[in-house]
Amino acid sequence: MDTLHKLYEMTAFGDIASSPGTILMLLISFFLLYLGIYKRYEPLLLVPIAFGLFLANLPGGNMSVAQDVGDMHLLQIAKEHGIMNLLYFALIKTGLLPPLIFMGVGAMTDFGPMLRNLRLAFFGAAAQIGIFTILICAVAFGGFAPKEAGALAIIGGADGPTAIYTAIKLAPHLLGPIAIAAYSYMALVPVIIPFLVKLTMSEKEIKINMKKQEKEFPSKTVIKNIKMVKIIFPILLALLVALLVPSSVPLVGMLLFGNLIKEIGTDTNRLFTAASDTIMNTATIFLGLTVGATMTAETFLNSQTLLIVVGGFLAFAISIIGGIMAAKVYNLFAAKKINPLIGATGLSAVPMASRVANEIALKYDSRNHILQYAMSSNISGVIGSAVAAGVLISFLS
Repeated sequence: MDTLHKLYEMTAFGDIASSPGTILMLLISFFLLYLGIYKRYEPLLLVPIAFGLFLANLPGGNMSVAQDVGDMHLLQIAKEHGIMNLLYFALIKTGLLPPLIFMGVGAMTDFGPMLRNLRLAFFGAAAQIGIFTILICAVAFGGFAPKEAGALAIIGGADGPTAIYTAIKLAPHLLGPIAIAAYSYMALVPVIIPFLVKLTMSEKEIKINMKKQEKEFPSKTVIKNIKMVKIIFPILLALLVALLVPSSVPLVGMLLFGNLIKEIGTDTNRLFTAASDTIMNTATIFLGLTVGATMTAETFLNSQTLLIVVGGFLAFAISIIGGIMAAKVYNLFAAKKINPLIGATGLSAVPMASRVANEIALKYDSRNHILQYAMSSNISGVIGSAVAAGVLISFLS
């Protein structure tokens, strides 16, 4: 009987039975795995996050991230708290992985559509309104401290790495729920955008044909050497951002560097391949696992998490509506109309938001292809959300 008792104590059944919160967290991890694997919602990040959450809540596994390690150095952290804490404090707490992911995003991004339609890029700025609206509301009504409100509000930018980076800088104790909310709403872009479009746009507005508008009001500006412009652009933009919002350079700078090595071409092809493939994939794995490992029952199951989920959705929705309304206001004063669907793509969810907007336009008119125009706003939204994060970090740190 003593042997059987010791065997039972060796297992985790007793700990699981005595901790209903852990059981709930395991169920949440299974649900997220279902969304990532079966529903294919952002699987590249949702699957690692869900599995990290799963590992962190297995009793006795020592895979959850400790919230306070004092002044321990990395070797002590690894010895006392396990490998997941070593990865978290070396890669996440230092803010290393989000900029590396941004470098990969930049390497996979083509700024060409935005450069050819610069007037549409302004809607990427208009769509950041959800961030600052929820920031103010969270402080005024939500019971959040200013730093916590900033970390919550950045969910409205619809950019996972940006949300994680901002949370690390402003409210690391909220990293888990903020990351889950950010990536969940990004995955639900095909559901959220059509719903809000129905609420805010008429059929006549959805049917505005951008190609017809181009023929009626042709652009007077012609880019003769687009390749040279695409090489110069990231350098000049990095300089401008560094002068105006220095705190956003870690994200925007790495984004633009990744884009630069892509646009240079053959001479930097090996760097481009590493940034967009090897480094990007490795960073994504470790980011997902370690962020998921922060979500234990003690840190996740509380009223603040619910407020983050609700507040994040409102920030996301207000950003989409803000972009739509900005396009509507523009159309009041311009002869050359813009389809407000393009305003809805001012989010940083590239290229999903653009594809969804294009599908909506084609549903009402099979000849109304707006993808290249939507990408102009969508790509500028990536830059806009990173700059907004820099502003929040500067003012709230």
